[in-house]
Amino acid sequence: MYSFLLSLLALLLGYLVYGAFVEKVFAPDPDRKTPAITKADGVDYIAMPSWKVFMIQFLNIAGTGPIFGAIMGAKFGPSAYLWIVFGCIFAGAVHDYMSGMLSIRNGGAGLPELIGKYLGMTTKKVMLVFSILLLLLVGAVFVYSPALILGDIAGNGSSTAVMIWIGVIFAYYIVATLLPVDKIIGKIYPLFAFALLFMAAALLVCLFVKWPSIPEIWDGLGNRTSAATPIFPCLFITIACGAISGFHATQSPMMARCMQNEKLGRPIFYGSMITEGLVALVWAAVASYFFYDGGAAAVGSEVTAAAPTVVTKVAGSWLGVVGGILAVLGVVAAPITSGDTAFRSSRLIIADFLKYDQRPMKNRLAIAVPLFVIAAGLLWFNVANEDGFNIVWRYFGWANQTLSVFTLWAITAYLAGARKGAWYLITLLPACFMTSVCTTYICIAKIGFNLPPSWNFWIGGSVFLLSLVLFFILKRRIHPSETN
Repeated sequence: MYSFLLSLLALLLGYLVYGAFVEKVFAPDPDRKTPAITKADGVDYIAMPSWKVFMIQFLNIAGTGPIFGAIMGAKFGPSAYLWIVFGCIFAGAVHDYMSGMLSIRNGGAGLPELIGKYLGMTTKKVMLVFSILLLLLVGAVFVYSPALILGDIAGNGSSTAVMIWIGVIFAYYIVATLLPVDKIIGKIYPLFAFALLFMAAALLVCLFVKWPSIPEIWDGLGNRTSAATPIFPCLFITIACGAISGFHATQSPMMARCMQNEKLGRPIFYGSMITEGLVALVWAAVASYFFYDGGAAAVGSEVTAAAPTVVTKVAGSWLGVVGGILAVLGVVAAPITSGDTAFRSSRLIIADFLKYDQRPMKNRLAIAVPLFVIAAGLLWFNVANEDGFNIVWRYFGWANQTLSVFTLWAITAYLAGARKGAWYLITLLPACFMTSVCTTYICIAKIGFNLPPSWNFWIGGSVFLLSLVLFFILKRRIHPSETN
């Protein structure tokens, strides 16, 4: 538990100290009018209170990542704490803050537009397709996972109950994607965000009361489950949303279109990522108790249980009926709300690319309907194949982190072009590291080239150094950025 406490403290200090430093590097201008004011359209550009924007941003980026990812990541041992802390402070929160602030400075531009501006038009076109595919994967994954939990609660996990919930959730996605952002998202998301935060806070109190004997960092950082699964790069793909996630950069522009002042960027973008890291830490500690301190038997489960089962069993056992319902509601709401904003982001990205006005409902339908048809096909694949969900999830995990790579490189190009001294290092080093992680994973994973896992450090180290060298070779070609 001491490692857990130190990790919590480190995240809080990260926001106060490093978050303030990153804000100073970007230099937000409180007197500059934001897109929510200059481009208000009553649909997507709508000024909202800062507390509401924070809650929506937090819920948008949370999904099941900081919960399921942390539970699966806990099997690697205490090294999960280190990745959540350092990944969140130095990579994920910087990634989210900078992508959100660059969107504000560029009139609420979506991620492909930003990548095109700082990495070139060819990269923009690639990222347009890549982003849409990732967001559709998010939509498919985040329909299926909450439907499994709801089906388990309401129908003992029967296939009929799961299919009913899939239909209900998908219908909600359609409505939420098409309506103005303040009609559903602006009204109910803060309530769901509260449920998710309540769940984390309640479990944190339970951890303090129970004070379980869980592995500490100084007990060793090796993989505690399978030596055949190397911590590098697998841990860094497994725990994504709780440390760094490319999906977040598709969500930040949505809230960039609703913020009333640039100075709000640090609490909204950087702060929501730190908050997500706190949630991930809590679940990593809970999962450590479940897997390594007899927690599974204590809550009436098996140590081999899947992440959704860990959530329902622990929440029900620790928090009682009412607390368990609120906790599960938070876990269910998080992926559902991330799923519907994934579809909304897809609509906005395509609309920006086509310069297609989204105020008329028929224009929104013209873009959204094909997206929902494709997503329905992915859902059918999930349901029709026994291992369909796991296959889609693995591709989602790699694609998610790969998107963060492109975002980090775009931000690095902006900082280098803005002639802000050597401060581009704050994203250059995370960019090189995540490039190394994603390249190594696709090389050794079964869904990739299936090379020997023992090659991981050679591949990763070579890619990191090559990325670093190529940046300094190409740095002189970066044109000064428009910073006003």
